[in-house]
Amino acid sequence: MDALDDDLYRRTKALLEPGDIELNGLVLHTDLTSEDESRLHETTLEVGEVIAGHADKGDWYVYSGNDDSRFGLNQHQGLTIAEDEFVWECQQLLREGTFDVVFYYEANADQDAIVGDVEALGYRVTGVEGE
Repeated sequence: MDALDDDLYRRTKALLEPGDIELNGLVLHTDLTSEDESRLHETTLEVGEVIAGHADKGDWYVYSGNDDSRFGLNQHQGLTIAEDEFVWECQQLLREGTFDVVFYYEANADQDAIVGDVEALGYRVTGVEGE
């Protein structure tokens, strides 16, 4: 990993520190710029779908930062339709002109399968495991 990726890995790992639930995560490295907003949105949904499939929580929807002033712009959550239960959360980070997207989700989802399935979609990804 280069220094920039190493810094992002450390910051992502810090997000996974023990809380109410155990979390794992991944960093999705893209070549998308601010001009690629619609593709960034599609990519976020595509990776969210992979995570939701392995989280086995049923139907879900995306709750976005622009929906609520208490939630950051470029921050999104996958929530279950039935009970608004957490499935995943992500932050889209513009770094040196392109986006990296940090996802985190419950650690009981199959980490290896999630990372493998995202890679199979053609994305460059770094898995990050919590404690």
